[in-house]
Amino acid sequence: MAKPKPPARPRRNRFRRLRPVLAWAPLLVVALGTVGLAVLSRVPAAQPMLDRGWAQVLAASAKLGLAVDNIEVEGRETTDAATILAALAAERGTPILGVSPSRARAQLLALPWVRSAVIERRLPGTLYVRLVERKPLAIWQHGGKQELIDRDGTVIPVPDLSRFAKLPIVVGEDAPPHAAALVDMLATEPDLAARVGAAVWVGERRWNLRVDGSIDVLLPDTNPAAAWTKLARLERSDGVLKREVQAVDLRLSDRLVLRVNSPPAKDATPAKEAAPARKPHPAGKST
Repeated sequence: MAKPKPPARPRRNRFRRLRPVLAWAPLLVVALGTVGLAVLSRVPAAQPMLDRGWAQVLAASAKLGLAVDNIEVEGRETTDAATILAALAAERGTPILGVSPSRARAQLLALPWVRSAVIERRLPGTLYVRLVERKPLAIWQHGGKQELIDRDGTVIPVPDLSRFAKLPIVVGEDAPPHAAALVDMLATEPDLAARVGAAVWVGERRWNLRVDGSIDVLLPDTNPAAAWTKLARLERSDGVLKREVQAVDLRLSDRLVLRVNSPPAKDATPAKEAAPARKPHPAGKST
């Protein structure tokens, strides 16, 4: 008597076993094509064929699902989105293997606001971009011109500075490397910091501040933060900057020197007018 045949295995199980193979099939096809092109690249006369072959491999990879479907960008605040897409040279449907992360990164680093950039291809269809943008810190005035700088003292080449008018102005050829420490110090006393319009780097060692557009504050070269805190405390308690002050010298740790405006000279007392001369009496007749 013949043995009964085992029941047929459901087709679902067969497809389940084939699913990993199908998932890797596109990569396998592309890999084989790439190997073939690598072999051709060793033949000098095969360059035109190599270019056509690579284009065909990219087109085939896109049809197999390796095409840009999504672009994720993190860290973008100022850089224009269209500029980022132009640097990537990619849009929806572009073969993702045709996007060069190194070339795109070089394009992004050339942009004025981009400090660093990371580009990744996340197969099958996502391009990931992470940017670190430069943060405007101050306006640097030197050599008869003004430029925007970041915390590193690097110039951000922006043609129009009008929207950064509220930033402090630092003056001096060597001011940018020291500007971040100055701004951080001023921020400890925000009310007084809001009244600082400019800071001049003096003698490559210390700052002079211009407060309220007319008062010069001379900070010391050692421990300027303590002097700045002292000035803010005196302003809150005594209103030291609300007087007729021209300059506040804080360079000596044990004293504060004020230079005040000279009082206006009093008008001289007008001289009394001379009494008019009397008219001579008419000569009388002798009696």
